Amino acid sequence: MNYPPHSSPPATTSPLAVASLVSGILAWCVLPFIGAIAAIICGHLARSEIRRSPVDRPTGGDGMAITGLVLGYAQLAAVLLAVLAFVALLFFGFTWFGWH
Repeated sequence: MNYPPHSSPPATTSPLAVASLVSGILAWCVLPFIGAIAAIICGHLARSEIRRSPVDRPTGGDGMAITGLVLGYAQLAAVLLAVLAFVALLFFGFTWFGWH
């Protein structure tokens, strides 16, 4: 059996998408704020790179970039809520919870 050759080369994965995913995971494990910022920046840059890639040489990794963005934004939201809760606790004191 002779099969015709595959016409398109295999898609390459965007290194920025991989960096976004790794930074998003590190944001939850090791680097809470810095990892989240890196995941968000790399994720947006990766999505832009993937969308601008030529049709004949597609760039993959959109799922990794989106996952990195979600992890980064979720970490930022968690840090923001924790800071707001800490400031509210300091501002209103412990009387909210009945602690004197």
